[in-house]
Amino acid sequence: MIKVQGLTKAYHQSKVVDDVDIEIEKGKITSFIGPNGAGKSTVLAMVSRLIETDEGNIKIDNQDISSMKSNELAKKLSILKQTNHTELKISVRQLVSFGRFPYSKGKLKKEDHIMIDKALEYLGLTNIQNKYLGELSGGQKQRAYIAMTIAQDTDYILLDEPLNNLDMKHSVQIMKILRRLVKEMNKTIVIVIHDINFASCYSDKIIAIKEGKVEIAGLKNEVINEPVLSDIYDLDIKIEEINGQRICVYFDNEYIEADEIKTLAM
Repeated sequence: MIKVQGLTKAYHQSKVVDDVDIEIEKGKITSFIGPNGAGKSTVLAMVSRLIETDEGNIKIDNQDISSMKSNELAKKLSILKQTNHTELKISVRQLVSFGRFPYSKGKLKKEDHIMIDKALEYLGLTNIQNKYLGELSGGQKQRAYIAMTIAQDTDYILLDEPLNNLDMKHSVQIMKILRRLVKEMNKTIVIVIHDINFASCYSDKIIAIKEGKVEIAGLKNEVINEPVLSDIYDLDIKIEEINGQRICVYFDNEYIEADEIKTLAM
């Protein structure tokens, strides 16, 4: 379990994360949702120790991360940041192999190659593993970075907007892969995600953050309801149930009808 207590971060005397308490259960997918600038990515960055906390403490399996050596933490937790850029001319396989660095220190062994092969297969990248990153589409490149985090073989995988640059087909594939990782390998997945319908359909637990504070945390059906979401996003959100899944509808009927009337009058 990841346990966060009193987590606070401020920039220029403005709190972007304000006294946050959360618990991430093992063997589950937990999604962070909320408006832009709510502090979701900042929480993830502090949990992974990419940025320092101002206040609060973070424990992974009852161990304070501040006392863990970097290599020890890297074997326990992996993170994919929101933006990933590399100017190196490297292949997909070489990128994925970077995930093995905490174990291999750059000298890959048989067990490292086995894990690299597994990650490539999981993400459907085996056939293009020798292509250079510069030859890939945005979606292929994103999948390669996700494969790198999987190759790191950590108990906890943190993904900051992993569906960036992915079309609907590949977004569904990624979310299905994450569910497989939980089911087949007992991984714990934490994702920051903007598409609340993907969060609704594929998460076990959802944590909603607004203006640096946790508004609600619970099972997905506790969070995916009209009053809660309408308050979080300041938007009229309706929910329909389709095949047992709660789907959020948030387009403006009044605007569409007015626009159609205007078109017909022309």
